[in-house]
Amino acid sequence: MATHTLRAKQRRAALTAAAFMSPWLVGFSVFFAYPLLSTVYFSLMDYDGIRPPAFDGAANWSYVLTDYPLFWPAVRNTLWLVLVMVTCRVVFGLGIGLLVTRIKTGAGVFRTLFYLPYLAPPVAATLGFVFLLNPGTGPANTVLEGLGLPAPGWFTDPSWSKPALTLLALWGIGDLMVIFMAALLDVPKEQYEAAQLDGAGAWQRFRHITLPNISPIVLFAVVTGVIQAMQCYTQPLVAGKVAAGVIGGSGQQFEPGYPDKSTLTLPQLVYNLGFQRFDYGSACVVALVLFALAMAFTALLMRRRGGLVGTGD
Repeated sequence: MATHTLRAKQRRAALTAAAFMSPWLVGFSVFFAYPLLSTVYFSLMDYDGIRPPAFDGAANWSYVLTDYPLFWPAVRNTLWLVLVMVTCRVVFGLGIGLLVTRIKTGAGVFRTLFYLPYLAPPVAATLGFVFLLNPGTGPANTVLEGLGLPAPGWFTDPSWSKPALTLLALWGIGDLMVIFMAALLDVPKEQYEAAQLDGAGAWQRFRHITLPNISPIVLFAVVTGVIQAMQCYTQPLVAGKVAAGVIGGSGQQFEPGYPDKSTLTLPQLVYNLGFQRFDYGSACVVALVLFALAMAFTALLMRRRGGLVGTGD
């Protein structure tokens, strides 16, 4: 009897826990587990969205990894954005946060000015940058030529298209600025005062006090930045289309990556394969590769989070 009562209590406790967890379980199942399993399933199928899917084994994987000419350029471009753009955004965002927190007069005005670009719609911001960096008529090159400096081709030059996208990302740095400002203002002032009394300079205070205190925020900024860079789609696509002079209506086909595949990213391949070529199996392969890369970067960063910033002793 006692055993039966104990089991009934354990069953009620398990059901209560499941009831409290049910919103998360439903969300996880509907928005993550089912889409992921479906993507794996369709990556093994010959499916065009019209005919019933037919099992095709590893043919889609073989095609994407060995025969599809746009895949590896997209991988290289995506990794470039992850390594360079994310690093520049974190460093620049931290620098702007440090600057604004030290301004005594008009700090609110500067915070607003730095944050406003982040609110600009991605398409409008990209169109504005393509105009500013137009190699023939853009104000940026006009100023550079007036100073006697070389004027790059920006979005029309494969060597400068990704740096131009990085400049666009740095312009909209307001989100990271706000996050870093909140972390910097939370660092105990007593630690700075004690270090200054011990003769620590500005760099030593930054390295031994500021960075250790804000290291969780730095890690958060890097991880979220990696995920955003992996999902970069709108800005390179719009910049490539406008720079190539392709501004058409619906239904117009455009091979992404202008100029010379330099702005091609993996999310663009997913759209190109799935919704323009109707090759859903290959699109699912690219999506799974993108997911695996994002998970690998995130796991690596979480594993090395202790060494992400130097604390020094």
